[in-house]
Amino acid sequence: MTVRIVTDSSCDLSTKVIQQHQITVVPLSICFGDEDFVDGQDLSAEAFYQKMADAPELPSTAAPSPGAFKTAFRRLADEGADSVVCVNLSFALSATGESAQSAARELKGKVDVRVVDSGKVSAGLGLMVIAAAKAAEAGHSADEIEAQLAQLKERVFIYAVLDTLDNLKRGGRIGTAQAMLGSALSIKPCVDLTSGTVQEAGKQRTRSKARKWLVNQVLAAGELEHLAVGHANANDIDEFISALGTNPAQNPVMVDLIGPVVGTHAGPGVIAVAYIPAS
Repeated sequence: MTVRIVTDSSCDLSTKVIQQHQITVVPLSICFGDEDFVDGQDLSAEAFYQKMADAPELPSTAAPSPGAFKTAFRRLADEGADSVVCVNLSFALSATGESAQSAARELKGKVDVRVVDSGKVSAGLGLMVIAAAKAAEAGHSADEIEAQLAQLKERVFIYAVLDTLDNLKRGGRIGTAQAMLGSALSIKPCVDLTSGTVQEAGKQRTRSKARKWLVNQVLAAGELEHLAVGHANANDIDEFISALGTNPAQNPVMVDLIGPVVGTHAGPGVIAVAYIPAS
């Protein structure tokens, strides 16, 4: 494989998938007050949600340094990669992509690095990263993979239901969901992340209605190529999966726990779906 794939830890892919496709993940950091943790190394997703529940203040995140990406790119080149395609979370939501671009500029002429703004996050980014890795495994060139990702970016949809807007507000990633802040406390926000920013998509008065709304977004999409579900320690995730039905086109390709990066901003209890409609 002469093209290798790099991403960041907001992709929320399982260790099994990462190892299977030889994906390199550059981690972000999670900050609880004066304590900093490297995502996936110092703090697991399970430990993160417990710590967030116990912490007096909400956590924050920090993008990887350009040096972290530079180290990853150089290592892959040393291992024989002709090119590196780095697929990052939406540039509109994080400075992570800028760090990757800075590292790529420093290595210009030494390592062929293509930095791609996925325009997605979490399971949506994960689907794009897997597609890139499979293309690399099939022998596609960096140019071809870049072109494929540009097309795929327009076909990946992401929706989520939240328990609270507090985390999004604290992290400054609230987007047009700002309009929901004045709503009654019982409102369960529904958001659309397809564009790479947080967009208000609806609001429901109960958790069960919000869950049904999310199911309907999936069912309305019709036949799917891929469906991924992520959740932030949601105790009703099994109910949500059951509500999707038994149609194979609706069965999740993967159901994963949302990691600390996205969990920091989305808050506990969020359920998100990312899907690619059939061509």
